[in-house]
Amino acid sequence: MSNSEQDSSGFDLERRRAEHTHVLVVGPYLSERVQARLPGDGAGSALRSPDARLDEAAGLTRAIDLDVKGAVYAPLTQIRPATYLGKGKVEEIAETVKAEECDLVMMDCALSPVQQRNLEKAFGAKVIDRTGLILEIFGRRARTREGSLQVELAHLAYQKSRLVRSWTHLERQRGGFGFLGGPGETQIETDRRLIQERITRIERDLEGVKKTRGLHRRSRQDVPYPVVALVGYTNAGKSTLFNKMTRADVLAQDMLFATLDPTLRGLRLPHGAKVMLSDTVGFISDLPTMLVSAFRATLEEVIEADVILHVRDISHADTEAQSADVSAILHDLGIEAAEQRRIIEVWNKADLLAPAERERVVNAAQRLGPQARQQLVVSSVTGEGVDSLLLAIEEQLAEGRRRYRLRLEASDGEGLAWVYENTEVLARGSDHKGRQRLLVRVPPDRTERFERRFPSAMREDHDALAQQA
Repeated sequence: MSNSEQDSSGFDLERRRAEHTHVLVVGPYLSERVQARLPGDGAGSALRSPDARLDEAAGLTRAIDLDVKGAVYAPLTQIRPATYLGKGKVEEIAETVKAEECDLVMMDCALSPVQQRNLEKAFGAKVIDRTGLILEIFGRRARTREGSLQVELAHLAYQKSRLVRSWTHLERQRGGFGFLGGPGETQIETDRRLIQERITRIERDLEGVKKTRGLHRRSRQDVPYPVVALVGYTNAGKSTLFNKMTRADVLAQDMLFATLDPTLRGLRLPHGAKVMLSDTVGFISDLPTMLVSAFRATLEEVIEADVILHVRDISHADTEAQSADVSAILHDLGIEAAEQRRIIEVWNKADLLAPAERERVVNAAQRLGPQARQQLVVSSVTGEGVDSLLLAIEEQLAEGRRRYRLRLEASDGEGLAWVYENTEVLARGSDHKGRQRLLVRVPPDRTERFERRFPSAMREDHDALAQQA
């Protein structure tokens, strides 16, 4: 059996087990009044309703095929150190868990090890928090070696933080022989040490993978092709748009985190220039900090991209909150406000809007157009607006590129081929003698070679896109 067949059978087994695991989703959210007084909460949290947050939590749970039996909103005025929730709410949820025969409770928050253990005792069921769930999803989705290592690294860091009286066997002691440690070493110390050793090995392996990625990136820069990176909230339609633009077949499904590993494809722009289009992992609110750190290398394509396409699900009720979360993560990656001009907002899923709402969105995008960041309304399903998006990418990349007019003899096929290979041909015509008249745009790194090869070419200092050569 091949590795891919083994992976497939393993995922099928996981899916069958998950389908028979009954889950209760709990949303323990601080009230808006309390939340407003707390600094540092998720960038989009203040813009989201509790119902929307609970729907997203249920969607995350279903992303690994778990059977969601219900979702409970648990409003909080304060966080309890022992159980996160108040005593009355704990008892109420425990009754629901018993009535629905749930095997698992997903708490849409970050729990301490003590809180997790106490809730498991109270509910009589396993408890997983938002961090643990996202790690499980990432573990299911990772396909490349780098993605798998990044997930395992984050998972081990999470497990290491859980080794605080979490299990009954942790109070036992091991003997003083063998590789498991010296005399008197407790099980918790052994587990923590073994996890740290594994973390060290993974970090060493990742350094090798990063060097390989760096070599690949440098080889692309040597070509060089500009990089255009797709970013956005999970399930915003990035992979569907990627497929529409490149005619590729990247996994694109209506589920959270359908894409985890970055994908690169070549793409021809309308006037012939080639770029590399990168599809990246979707962002999400309250992303565990260990995952932000672990996947920083995966997001290097975004950091170094010449153009960033921020794909938004404009049909989603929380599109503004999702946009705020993505902007916050881009800021964390070092993409500051001064660099906003390289970002194009792609308002996706226009096909899901009612006619009146769609007209309102299109008008809003046009009103915002003259500002620093462009907004384009598209549908990655129907293809609406994709041609305009390609032109916008081309124009963004064209800033600082020189335009020239040149004339080639009809017999100069070699020169014409060179022009098409190394420049963007914006317009082409011919005179009565068959000579080719061209308007071209030249990348900065090829300007000197172009001028040496075609010394009679005339520089254009104004926008001649609409003119004919």
